[in-house]
Amino acid sequence: MSIANPHLKFASQAVAKPYFVFALVLFLGQILFGLIMGLQYVIGDFLFPIIPFNVARMVHTNLLIVWILFGFMGAAYYLIPEEADRELHSPKLAIILFWVFAAAGVLTILGYLLVPYAGLAKLTHNELLPTMGREFLEQPTISKMGIVVVCLGFLYNIGMTLLKGRKTTVSMVMMTGLIGLAVFFLFSFYNPGNLARDKFYWWWVVHLWVEGVWELIMGSMLAFVLIKITGVDREVVEKWLYVIIAMALITGIIGTGHHFFWIGAPEVWLWVGSIFSALEPLPFLAMVVFAFTMVKNRRRDHPNRAATLWAKGTTVTAFFGAGVWGFLHTLAPVNFYTHGSQLTAAHGHLAFYGAYAMIVMTLISYAMPKLRGLGEAADERSQQLEIWGFWLMTLSMVMITLLLTAAGAVQIYLQRWPVDGVALPFMATVDHLQVLFWARLGAGLGFFAGLICYLFSFKRRVPLTIADAAACVVRS
Repeated sequence: MSIANPHLKFASQAVAKPYFVFALVLFLGQILFGLIMGLQYVIGDFLFPIIPFNVARMVHTNLLIVWILFGFMGAAYYLIPEEADRELHSPKLAIILFWVFAAAGVLTILGYLLVPYAGLAKLTHNELLPTMGREFLEQPTISKMGIVVVCLGFLYNIGMTLLKGRKTTVSMVMMTGLIGLAVFFLFSFYNPGNLARDKFYWWWVVHLWVEGVWELIMGSMLAFVLIKITGVDREVVEKWLYVIIAMALITGIIGTGHHFFWIGAPEVWLWVGSIFSALEPLPFLAMVVFAFTMVKNRRRDHPNRAATLWAKGTTVTAFFGAGVWGFLHTLAPVNFYTHGSQLTAAHGHLAFYGAYAMIVMTLISYAMPKLRGLGEAADERSQQLEIWGFWLMTLSMVMITLLLTAAGAVQIYLQRWPVDGVALPFMATVDHLQVLFWARLGAGLGFFAGLICYLFSFKRRVPLTIADAAACVVRS
């Protein structure tokens, strides 16, 4: 196959570009619906009944999952051919699957927005195989089936590429993570009537994704980028990767027990869940040491400064979000009070952003200049605007996390820590959190501004000054 883009090692890597572009479009949609929810927290009837809060929340969380999956698929289509040292098995299949997945995702979101959820279940004949109604897994059964078809085609495509090409630790770890992602999603098709049993299978999708196999995907993507931008020997990077994925799998799989505290499971899970959850920050700490050590010992100064910043930033933010903020409320005696509070939301926001949104943006930052035919890095103006986007998004997410943590602490004190046997009801408690929710909305606007800067950095000619960057946000 002839190489139309001289900056790509293999022409078939170009199929990653539509996946990355569509991922960022969905990311923008996710943040817009997050801002709508932020307004609804302080102005209860905002956009009601056009977009009720439960619908906005469904769209917000589903867009999060789908755009990250698009990012993972684009990363695999870029990374696997280079690691396997051969062209992708079928670029045409990759493009077909892109349109199938994009159409299924758009139609599902439109279904949430245009049809009442009960009506959507009836319209899609959910009664034939009931799978709807669970958080993050609200998709109609037919949409879930479409996701399975896309996953099978995707795994076949990259699997055949690997079988016929070179096998490396990076590619095999990514393949293992992607297979695990597809396998654990199958539990979403089993929706038992017993609520306690339902929660077991639900967590086997959600937890074993985000605190299990997704960490393998994150580790492989981070290792790939660090090899490229630092020039450190592959053997050194692979040894680090082995240690990280071993810790991630051991702590993540057994650490699922911290979700079994209050769903009717045996008492032993209070101990098992607490102990192994306390160890879950370790693989993220190892990633921090890994990234900074590789950059310190680099053998070349890569011109893509923005990608280097994203690579280091994702490890630090993931460690605090998934590790530290997860540990804050994961021990059973503490979780008794914090379970389902705003502290959970604080952990979720920083963890998803740090571990998975940022690693996708890391690989996009590294790969997009080559995919656009610009070489190893975009021009200085573009990189400066991208770095502005990095800091605006990251600092805004830190503020969101701190504000939600404060809201959680107030909520726990007023609602769940009775003084003289008296605790405030939920709605009365929420009234005391309004100032924090307004401030959280402001931080959300800051995050949106950072995302706009990041998106504008992919233009060929972009503004350089802070005033020009602000003008980009206003024009958007």
